[in-house]
Amino acid sequence: MDIVTLLVQLVSGAVGGNIAANVMKKLSLGSVGNSIVGILGGGLGGLLLQALGVGTGAGGIDAASVIGSIASGGVGGGVLLAIVGAVKNAMGSKSA
Repeated sequence: MDIVTLLVQLVSGAVGGNIAANVMKKLSLGSVGNSIVGILGGGLGGLLLQALGVGTGAGGIDAASVIGSIASGGVGGGVLLAIVGAVKNAMGSKSA
């Protein structure tokens, strides 16, 4: 994975996290929280798909690898935000 691919995945992860938070308002962590979790999810999603052999095969800046990086980063950011938001809500809803 080269630096351009990683940057595209991180930025698209932040965007994906914020879009997911707008769609699922109950899971929102605030602007900064959504972006941070999205960035982490974008990086992890890209690494996971690369380990599975899906997405960017050769890397670089061709159209297919950029689109694959955007998709994997955005989806990874959205999925991680949904998981973290659900866990946060589950922990916060317990009252003694």
